[in-house]
Amino acid sequence: MDPVMHVRTPIGQSALFITTLAVPLTGWTVHAFTLHRRLKAAGRDPLTGLQRRDVFTAHAQRLLARHGNDSLVVMVDLDRFKQINDQLGHAAGDAVLTATAARLTAWAGPHTALGRLGGDEFALVLRLPRSEREARLATLMRMLHAPVTVDGQDVPVAASVGAASPDAVLTQDLTQLQRAADAALYDGKHSGQARLAAPRHAQVPSVNGRRAGRPGTDRWGRAA
Repeated sequence: MDPVMHVRTPIGQSALFITTLAVPLTGWTVHAFTLHRRLKAAGRDPLTGLQRRDVFTAHAQRLLARHGNDSLVVMVDLDRFKQINDQLGHAAGDAVLTATAARLTAWAGPHTALGRLGGDEFALVLRLPRSEREARLATLMRMLHAPVTVDGQDVPVAASVGAASPDAVLTQDLTQLQRAADAALYDGKHSGQARLAAPRHAQVPSVNGRRAGRPGTDRWGRAA
């Protein structure tokens, strides 16, 4: 279909027709631009509405200080997200990201630090005592593996999840907990199961909070 609408009218009518079309379009553009600026000013990701990295970090540190050993740091990566973008287009990719953010929000509940760190990477910090972790993480995996409907089509999605707690990793430092959760995520990549970090996971070398691959590999240790 031709994306440009062609209408044959006298000059005056044509100008009026174009002006009429432009009003709602301009109004929506201004609204979208204003919303984008407000979200950015509030430290929110414009696409998902989740906290941006700096806001997430500050909120997460406060929760760790408040809840101590009952805190849980969770790292989430969507599996094969590039394949969705390549095969179905970026609009479908955006829909999957938005749905993922909504699922994480529903799972975590209020009083949670929940951020999109970039791309298809998300992080959470919440109060979750040891006795509840296994069951709650299993629920999260089921939620993240449910298809996302895009334009009437069910798009299969999957995610890898790693989690770390101060009582297991023996630190309340957010950076080390994220590193440990990320290393645990890597251990369970594509397994369909969330992995809880052990003390050894906090010692895994990383770059910008992500596991460092060997030369010639990507961040997951696969051939680049």
